[in-house]
Parts: sequence; C-alpha cells; structure tokens
Amino acid sequence: MNKRSEVSATDRFGLTLFAALVLHAMVILGVGFEFKKPVKQPSPERTLEIMVVRNPAATEKPEQADFLAQANQQGGGEEKEIVKPSTQINPPAPKRAEQVAPRIQPSPASESPAAPIPREVLSRPTPAEKRVVIAERKKPIEVTQKRVTAAQLLASTSREIDRLTAELDRKNLARAKWQRHKKLTASTREYKYASYLDAWVKKVERIGNLNYPDEARRNRLFGNLILHVAVLPDGSVKEINVKKSSGHKLLDDAAVRIVRLSAPFAPFPANIREETDVIDIIRTWQFRNNNQLSSN
Repeated sequence: MNKRSEVSATDRFGLTLFAALVLHAMVILGVGFEFKKPVKQPSPERTLEIMVVRNPAATEKPEQADFLAQANQQGGGEEKEIVKPSTQINPPAPKRAEQVAPRIQPSPASESPAAPIPREVLSRPTPAEKRVVIAERKKPIEVTQKRVTAAQLLASTSREIDRLTAELDRKNLARAKWQRHKKLTASTREYKYASYLDAWVKKVERIGNLNYPDEARRNRLFGNLILHVAVLPDGSVKEINVKKSSGHKLLDDAAVRIVRLSAPFAPFPANIREETDVIDIIRTWQFRNNNQLSSN
C-alpha cells in the first residue's frame, strides 16, 4: 500500500510540472507585449473673457466685478442669474445673388407664334456631312474669266498695230496735203532750184560710178529707168520710188542703193527753205554698156 501511494505522488508531480510547462509555453508564444509611450495630456488653457461695451456710461468702479470689460459698467437687468453681457451683432449680409435679366414678357400684340427654326440649324452635322463640307472647301475655285490664248493676244496686237498704222497714214496724208512740194526735172530752169539739182546729180553720178554693180558689169547688163527721190530740207531722203523699171531688177535695186549711199544731200538753202518743204527729183538713170552711170 505505501509503495503504490509514493508512485501516485510522483506521477502527480510530473503531471503538474508538464501542465505548467505547457501553460507557460502557450502564454509565451500566444501572448505579445507592446509598450506604449504615455501620451501627455495638454493642460487646460486658461481663458480670459473680454467684453466690449459700445457706450460705456458708468464712471463709477463697481465694488465686485463679475466680468472684465474695456470700461467700468454697472450691471442691470431683471435676470436673477449672472449673464455675460453681449453686443448685438448684425447678421452677415446675404451674398448678392447674380443679377438675372428679367424675362421679357411678350406683349399682347406679338402673341403670334414665332417662325419655326429650321431643323438643319439645330441639328449637328454628321461625320459624313463634315467630310462632304471639307471636300467642297478643298475644291479649287473655278476661274470664271476666260483665258486669253496666245493667238488671240497676237490677233489683238496685230489689230492694234493696223489701227495705229492707218492713223499714222492718215496723219501723213493730211500733212502731205499742206506740205509745199517742188518738182525738179531736167527741164527746170529756175536758178536756185537748177543749182541745187545740178549739185545733187553730180554727187549721185560720182557715188554711182564708184559703186557700179559688179554683176551688171560681168553680165554686161544695161538699161534706163525713171527714179523719183523725195528730199527733205535737212538733205535726208524721205522716200524713193521706181517710176519706170529698166527691165532688170538688178539695175533697179542698184539705183535705189546708190541713192541711199549718196544721202544725206546738201540742206536746202534759205531761199528754197522759206517756200519749199519737199523737193521731188525725177530723173532718168542710164546704165550704159560701157559700165558708166549717168542721170539726165
């Protein structure tokens, strides 16, 4: 009996020790400790109430003041409890509302319904319509003015030249009517004109024989022609006309060329200039078979 009782006490001690270890392990593993710093509570601030009195009337200092104010003031009123005096403060002015234009009421005379607004003004264009409008804007503006071709411009210029030429011819014709002409021929006997004609003929024959056409000399061409030469007061040649051909174009052209080589001729003397504007010299030109030129 004693041996069984000792074993039972040992087992009980071991069981108790095991249970204590398990309990401590659970506490250590399952329970965490966190140390928080104590928060210092702010000390209550001391407040001092100050009251502002608009019209301080009392000048006597009260024996016992209930509140602090900017001036001495005796309390009054019908309230049994001590109440802090306050200044009546006007409530803040309401914010000015946005001014809205008054709605204009239609007059009785204009009660007729307004014309309906077209839908296309209110409706937004669709993307397809936008593309059409953009494409129309990109189209180049067609030039309504007709282009003038080069042929039309040339024809217009030609017509203008013809008009100016005709106008100049009319002016020359009108001037020729009032210009004073004097015709000189081989039969002229008046001294002042005969002297001028003689000097003119000598110069033409001298230049002509120096510049006799070589082709006419080689081909032994000869013949007579009548040539009209108009001379101006300064001795320049106004015009040259073949009145009668020699039958050989080579000789006709040679005669005209010789006159141009001989120009200018002597200016008109004063006694001729005062009564003559143009001297018309009409002479017969002879290309002889001995390769000589003469003017009769």
